[in-house]
Amino acid sequence: MLFNSYTFLVFYALVFAAYVVLSRRTSAQNLLLLVSSYVFYAAWDYRFLSLILLSTVVDFWAGIRIESGRKNTRRRWLILSLVTNLGVLATFKYFGFAAQSFCQLTEMLGLGISLPIAEIILPVGISFYTFQTLSYTIDVYRGRIPACNNLLGFSVYVAFFPQLVAGPIERATHFLPQVLQQRKIRRIDLAVGTQFVLLGYFYKVVLADSVAPMVNQFYAAPERYGGSIAWLANVGFAVQIYGDFAGYSMIARGISRWMGFRLMANFRQPFLATSPRDFWTRWHRSLSQWLRRYLYFELGGSRRGFSITCRNLMVTMLLGGLWHGASWNFVLWGGFHGILLVGQHAWMSVRSTAKISLGSHDERQTLWHMTLRVCRIMLTFVLMLIGWTLFRCESLMEIQVTLSRMFTASLADPRWVSFATPIALALAIMLVIDIGKELQKSELVFLRAPLIVRWSVYSMIVFSLLAVGFRPTGFIYFQF
Repeated sequence: MLFNSYTFLVFYALVFAAYVVLSRRTSAQNLLLLVSSYVFYAAWDYRFLSLILLSTVVDFWAGIRIESGRKNTRRRWLILSLVTNLGVLATFKYFGFAAQSFCQLTEMLGLGISLPIAEIILPVGISFYTFQTLSYTIDVYRGRIPACNNLLGFSVYVAFFPQLVAGPIERATHFLPQVLQQRKIRRIDLAVGTQFVLLGYFYKVVLADSVAPMVNQFYAAPERYGGSIAWLANVGFAVQIYGDFAGYSMIARGISRWMGFRLMANFRQPFLATSPRDFWTRWHRSLSQWLRRYLYFELGGSRRGFSITCRNLMVTMLLGGLWHGASWNFVLWGGFHGILLVGQHAWMSVRSTAKISLGSHDERQTLWHMTLRVCRIMLTFVLMLIGWTLFRCESLMEIQVTLSRMFTASLADPRWVSFATPIALALAIMLVIDIGKELQKSELVFLRAPLIVRWSVYSMIVFSLLAVGFRPTGFIYFQF
């Protein structure tokens, strides 16, 4: 059941109407949300509801036992939670990849060992809700949150349908209290939710889906195009994946806000990042914060010297890449970002040791500083484009061909205009909106505008949605 479908609009309208009727009856509202969430997920494949139920039951009891048990008992229950959740994730997402890679390795070594590899269907959203439930048991073990004794409320936390299949990955410390407490829908919630929902649909349906045909056309046969189109196609994919994923996140936040829930902001103007590190504070923030807290810090973070910090950065990004998919291109993508972060960390260490000054506060306001910032944004964007090439390609051979077109082929290609126009227009619109948010230091850029401006923009968004057609096209991150 896609957000950008009339089926979902009817589904949500019915759920919201019932939710309002049950106002101030938290348990009844939670029961409604749980049933609705299971119906929503069953619309994808009812068979995989058993996996969500398994994670829910195991982690609910694990949390209680961890809180009440002694040290050894607490550790056993945490291990049970980790083994159950990661075991399910590994079986459905990584078993086939591991078996296939093993067979390829033995063939390269001349051993020729073959294994029966079953075609396993990947349950939608499994990476998202697995990480979300794991954050709960780990936080209970670390004493950051008390164990939840309300099975209904905890079940809603795990299966909440707006963010179930593509996030944001909510930590229990932030979202679980909202599920358990009484909620009140205020006028500001309706206003904020409306901006999120309209802008989310605009990003997905109008911007992302409009550039997708050019991106798909190039990646269907990259060897047929020149370097200019290769770069344009990767700019287009950057626009597509940002509009697609940020659009989903905004819709999820908007429909949740209408019901009194506040989900975290998953994006913060990533095209304005000035460095690789800055990019990961802006892109898919719920995942980057999860990896930082539950993996990078657990490995030791930056507390054990330069070499260990570099190792931790690389391991974190490699596993972050693998989280996205069971394929070597995602491993390479994670490794590429790991190298960028290690390189930036090394440069910052050298700069700190050499005591290189960047100037006073007054000097930073000069035209030179603004020019330098724009150059850093452009360089970071180009580096991210190279990374998106690794992300988008589906094989090592395709990566080789695409990179060769980008860096060795002639830039001249008379077809570049047909690619450039829609991609440049979509990118320009995104940049205007993101720059407005950055300057105002608020994502509620339209709510701060005069009423006539706000509703004029909303009307234009609605007309543009109707003009391009409200099509149930899939979301990229559903495959993860």
